[in-house]
Amino acid sequence: MKVKVISVLEDNYMYLVIEESTRHALAVDAAVPKRLLEIIRKEDVVLRAILTTHHHWDHARGNEELAQLLPGLQVFGADERIGALTHRVSHGQELSFGTIRVRCLFTPCHTSGHMCYFMWEDDSPDAPALFSGDTLFVGGCGQFFEGTAEQMHTNLTQILGTLPKDTKIFCGHECTVRNLKFALKVEPENEVVKEKLAWAKQRDDEDLPTVPSTLQEEFLYNPFLRVTEEAVQRFTGRTDPVEVLRALRSHRDNFKKPKERPNPQAMLAFHWGLFGPFLEKK
Repeated sequence: MKVKVISVLEDNYMYLVIEESTRHALAVDAAVPKRLLEIIRKEDVVLRAILTTHHHWDHARGNEELAQLLPGLQVFGADERIGALTHRVSHGQELSFGTIRVRCLFTPCHTSGHMCYFMWEDDSPDAPALFSGDTLFVGGCGQFFEGTAEQMHTNLTQILGTLPKDTKIFCGHECTVRNLKFALKVEPENEVVKEKLAWAKQRDDEDLPTVPSTLQEEFLYNPFLRVTEEAVQRFTGRTDPVEVLRALRSHRDNFKKPKERPNPQAMLAFHWGLFGPFLEKK
């Protein structure tokens, strides 16, 4: 099982999962058909199915076009709002695509119909993979657009948090640096957060993805998985895990990026009027 990480739109990820023995493939969150088809041709594979985590346009907007271009394409999801849906799946349902096995994990909150996909191959030495959409991010979790803190707590602790610790996490967006800046605000003495943030900044500077992480790592630096830690509870002023999570999400929603200091030379040029000719109206 080979996973191709495909960066699209502003900060989205879609994925192509390839069964190497047959050269058949699955797509996860096929938002940009043209880009996906380019990768399919380059890899010389046949796309058999799309797994859609939720109905938002930046995850599902390519479904209809791909279904028209590829007759017989199967589209899986848990929400009738997903375009070109052919198979509505439920929590715990298992699917097989050759040697690739998929367990559907229902995680309502970001949307009421959000589904994550846990994938593995029997008798493979490789770690399993979780395609977590907008439920679990590297260092963070999704916004509660259509759900509650209680639901997200269940998602993170009882559904995703109980998966094998070596599970690789492939999330829906590249927001790791900002997530970890917030995590550092929550736990300023957490050395693992500091190390991961430095690593993520370097990856970002090199225009490289920060996915996948592992579930084991997430428990060390993701504040939304650390709601029972004293430092996280102290930051939120709460002790009940659900209330800690609720407070964390509220703080994260209001978290602003540190303001960039203006370039000194540019400021001098502005004060000296050197930009005047460019600013004058024609």
